[in-house]
Amino acid sequence: MSEERTQVGIVGAGPAGLVLAHLLRSRGIDCVVLERQSRSYVEARIRAGVLEHGTVDLLTSLGLADRLHRERMVHHGIELLFERSAHRIPLTELAGREITIYGQHEVVKDLIAAWDGPLEFSVSSVSLSGLSSSAPIVSYVDAAGTARSLRCDVIAGCDGFHGVSRASVPDGVLTVHQRDYPHAWLGILAEAPPSSEELIYAHSARGFALHSMRSPTVTRMYLQVRPDEDLASWPDERIWSELRARLDRADPSWKLADGPILERSVAAMRSFVVSPMQYGQLFLAGDAAHIVPPTGAKGLNLAVADVKVLADALTSWYATGDRAGLDAYSETCLRRVWRVQHFSWWMTSMLHPTGDDPFDLALQLSQLRYVTSSRAAATSLAENYVGFPFP
Repeated sequence: MSEERTQVGIVGAGPAGLVLAHLLRSRGIDCVVLERQSRSYVEARIRAGVLEHGTVDLLTSLGLADRLHRERMVHHGIELLFERSAHRIPLTELAGREITIYGQHEVVKDLIAAWDGPLEFSVSSVSLSGLSSSAPIVSYVDAAGTARSLRCDVIAGCDGFHGVSRASVPDGVLTVHQRDYPHAWLGILAEAPPSSEELIYAHSARGFALHSMRSPTVTRMYLQVRPDEDLASWPDERIWSELRARLDRADPSWKLADGPILERSVAAMRSFVVSPMQYGQLFLAGDAAHIVPPTGAKGLNLAVADVKVLADALTSWYATGDRAGLDAYSETCLRRVWRVQHFSWWMTSMLHPTGDDPFDLALQLSQLRYVTSSRAAATSLAENYVGFPFP
């Protein structure tokens, strides 16, 4: 077995792992990134598209946002649609920060293109050992079939919900907090121009709908469905019909643009948090440590916040030998994680009808009326949606 040495071994080449790699490299800390999927797969994975102001600022400071600034769509508000009436929440006016629409897969492409350090795709048989020691090891088989091991000072587990990192922590160490929601999102990517300049969050008795966008010619939209929904029962005609019904409004001038559906999928919704987010010299980040419902548009941004905290702690440790930041990593991150979990749960609960119970429906409408008529309530939504400054 071939053995190598690095300071930080990063498992996972999604946004969390790649942003961490760039942060560490910019501070003179060596790292190696390992990814079980191929480069083409990673760069084609369609995920979230809403970037907080802090995420954009961080990428910009690293010199990784040139294409982002050229191609992004800047939004200064979002729309809440209910009872066939549209209500705009002016994010920038209320919170002082805007949001950016730029696909996660585009962020990943930019991060990979700018990376000139060790990055291996299509690795297999990954295992972690010695996590409670001062020199943990990542063992794996590379794309050529060679068994290799990577001895590290620290391992960053950025390999997602189903990755090996969290599963490598001994039983009984982590406390799991989880909630499964009684609905899922049917998402489509359509070759159609956006029908609105800003995101539309629509509540109706038929279910929730979200109108988003990826570019001036490509629209991303979602429908609330059952978690066990059969995708085959949703032909194009039914999808467009349901979107028109849920996005319907009293304004006769508004029309939903449609076009060929390029992609469709059903994703279950859950809240998931593990505590602590660290064990020995293993530090979990992003989806390896937490999942949030997509309603708050927080997944990618929360992952970036995690690795910013981790990079700062590692920088201090290598410079001074002070472990205070590393020891406080989990506590620091979880404060933000639970704030984001609450916001995402609140948005989900307010916008997704759960059945035919008129009491629940009345509560949702009452909350929506309050949020759109009270400046204080709208400001709270705006502050959480655009994201709080990174630690």
